[in-house]
Amino acid sequence: MIVSAIGQGMLWAILGLGIFMTYRILNFPDMTTEGSFPLGGAVCVTAITHGVSPIVATILGVLAGMGAGLVTGLLFTKGKIPVILSGILVMSGLNSVILYVMRTPNLSLLNQPKIQDIFSSLKLPNYFDIIFLGVIVLALIIGLLLFFFNTVLGQAYIATGDNEDMARSIGIKTDTMKILGLTLSNGIIALSGALIAQNDGYADVNKGIGVIVIGLASIIIGEVLFGELTFAERLVAIVIGSIIYQLLILAVIKLGFDTTYLKIFSAAILAVCLMIPQLRKALNLRGFSGKEER
Repeated sequence: MIVSAIGQGMLWAILGLGIFMTYRILNFPDMTTEGSFPLGGAVCVTAITHGVSPIVATILGVLAGMGAGLVTGLLFTKGKIPVILSGILVMSGLNSVILYVMRTPNLSLLNQPKIQDIFSSLKLPNYFDIIFLGVIVLALIIGLLLFFFNTVLGQAYIATGDNEDMARSIGIKTDTMKILGLTLSNGIIALSGALIAQNDGYADVNKGIGVIVIGLASIIIGEVLFGELTFAERLVAIVIGSIIYQLLILAVIKLGFDTTYLKIFSAAILAVCLMIPQLRKALNLRGFSGKEER
């Protein structure tokens, strides 16, 4: 069960990396996540059931997610609709798109090939194929993100999130950066959805409900545990945070709680993690006051 949770944590960490691009760098929450995640899974699973290879099907899922992010970006920048509302509109619309793609609320991969089958010849123990897959995909994504953010375009993207007015004053097209960020981040999120759908063996129209909480938990847990980090270290911390989050969920299940109510435990874990910095600050202030009195 622990090995399975670690593998799941790696696949969910991809979601965290996608959310990080908008939530932390551009400083706004993108609700498209809850639509692009199941869309990636739906497109991927549908393609596989129609005879497409799992790798190509996964790429198609990524492209579908990028399309969803592009629509949100255009509504936000060109339509002047607030980013949260833009994301909600696209998320709601994607529900119908997913149903149109799958022609059913859920679609199984029973007796169908999956991307993790490429490791079958290695005769790995149970669940280690997912860990291998997670390590390869995460290394690729983190490497590409580090390369991108060290380019001129990537620095312009970071500047847009740091100070939009200043970025615009030096000639950076901030609207273009926002569209780019939403497109890339939702492509990464859809990749997570496609891989998790293959790992679970099915795609479901409701699979995106609450996933933004899981992604944020990965980011927050990593930040709380490790504090000040370099950019590369922050990306790795998201992966570690995601694995820890999945282990916490496993612990909740092992304690005998009804899995029907896992969402509330997810929200509670995130809330506690968000409050930890404030609790630390309060304790430090209290300790400082005590010293002053003495």
